Amino acid sequence: MLYKKALYLEYFTVGYNILEGALSILAGWLAGSIALIGFGLDSGVESLSGGVLLWRLFKHGKITEEEEERIEKKAVRLVGVSFFILGAYVLFESIRKLYLQERPEPSLFGIIIALFSLVIMPILSYSKYTTAKKIASRSLMADSRQTLVCSLLSAALLIGLGLNYLWGLWWADPASALVIVAFIFREGYEALAEGKSCC
Repeated sequence: MLYKKALYLEYFTVGYNILEGALSILAGWLAGSIALIGFGLDSGVESLSGGVLLWRLFKHGKITEEEEERIEKKAVRLVGVSFFILGAYVLFESIRKLYLQERPEPSLFGIIIALFSLVIMPILSYSKYTTAKKIASRSLMADSRQTLVCSLLSAALLIGLGLNYLWGLWWADPASALVIVAFIFREGYEALAEGKSCC
């Protein structure tokens, strides 16, 4: 029953991240906001990461533990590399926009996305954490921490978008994107470290 709950939590995580990622990239493209695009790309990679965990939970007890660990290691490394590639893109675009002073349009749509995420992610993280403790799942526990990091990303995004929307501080958008980049690189590093160790 608890494994079923863990599966449902991951289905929701993956579905929500795909939707959030698509809407964030669309809103970022419309407003010229690298912070929103970076947030959306991060959500996309997080849905891949969630997919790995979903697969592992679904296969629980159906294949050997050694097979699970071997395949998950490869998948986690791929996710880690993806974070670094996307982080490099957002870093380059953020610095370029600051240097050229490209001013993004204020985005109320983006602010709404960030607010939703700021409410949903802590609740989802707590649900994953309590379930992970009950079934003694290290991977679900790690995923609960990653979901909590999403809340911090949402806060950084909200601050950057809010400063631009309310006071026209255009530089707050690429500056908040730089904060998001730091989180993306951190997640990439942790994924690669996890891929090298026993999952």
